[in-house]
Amino acid sequence: MFRYRRHEDEIIVLAVRWYISYRLSLRDLTEMLDERGINIHPSTIWRWVQRYVPEFEKRWDRLRRPTGSSWRVDETYVQIRGRWLYLYRAVDKEGRTIDFLLRPDRGVAAAQAFFRKAVATNQGRGPRKVTLDGHAPSRRALWLLRRDAMFWRHVQVRTNRYLNNIVEQDHRAVKRRCSAMHGFKSVRAAAVAIAGIELAHRIRKRQFRLGRARGRRRHSMQSAWDRALFGT
Repeated sequence: MFRYRRHEDEIIVLAVRWYISYRLSLRDLTEMLDERGINIHPSTIWRWVQRYVPEFEKRWDRLRRPTGSSWRVDETYVQIRGRWLYLYRAVDKEGRTIDFLLRPDRGVAAAQAFFRKAVATNQGRGPRKVTLDGHAPSRRALWLLRRDAMFWRHVQVRTNRYLNNIVEQDHRAVKRRCSAMHGFKSVRAAAVAIAGIELAHRIRKRQFRLGRARGRRRHSMQSAWDRALFGT
């Protein structure tokens, strides 16, 4: 995965992990690494994020814990080149992240794409209940999905803002990290960066099986990443 790279794999993982986990700009991270004798240009770290986040996602997902069947679904906003795009997100009733999807609109097709992706991510396991915030296209999308698979016909669809508070609160962690990035230049770059932010957020919520830590009560962040990426 790190073949032909100038810097060691530990430095690359550290830079990407810090960037997606904490409210740091690229220049903040560059200065922090420079104090440790590691001279890296901010654009290099950004290229690492774009190159390695998808691979890190795959390796972490091998350790994914199953999520609940009661989904809370909502959309929030992300600004890209001065334009607001919609970030679909879903959590279960315990607050564990189900899935997310960045779309240019919030119509029926966008909602259908999100629900299909969420089911695929969860190995074909669909929800038993879906709670929405009253957005009509999302409800329409769930109705049309009955043509795709039989299980959609048995999904209970609810509209309840009170029950959806959990996903609206969960948006905050992602939005705070996005705001520190000072905007995105392209949809593709934004999608990769948000995937990294969501990964770090799921790690904090302990949504992965890491096994027992040696001589510790729980894994440190570094040992958790080593376990997921390298199996050590």
